[in-house]
Amino acid sequence: MAACQLRVYYGPNGAAQTVAGEQTDTVTVPLGEILPLLAEAVQSRRTWLDDFSADDVTISTDLYEVLLAYQHYRRPSA
Repeated sequence: MAACQLRVYYGPNGAAQTVAGEQTDTVTVPLGEILPLLAEAVQSRRTWLDDFSADDVTISTDLYEVLLAYQHYRRPSA
């Protein structure tokens, strides 16, 4: 029986991003591309999410302000 070989998937471009010849550990993607995947992972209680729970995420100022407003208005009334 042949041994199974695994490869690291770097996305549709087939390579990790590089800056001045150095490989970076960040990728810029549209929110709409990852949001459905994250929502499904949260709903399914995937344990791998815990590995990233302390990671910093960079978002636009506009999105941050919308999230703050949403957080404020979704609180139940007293």
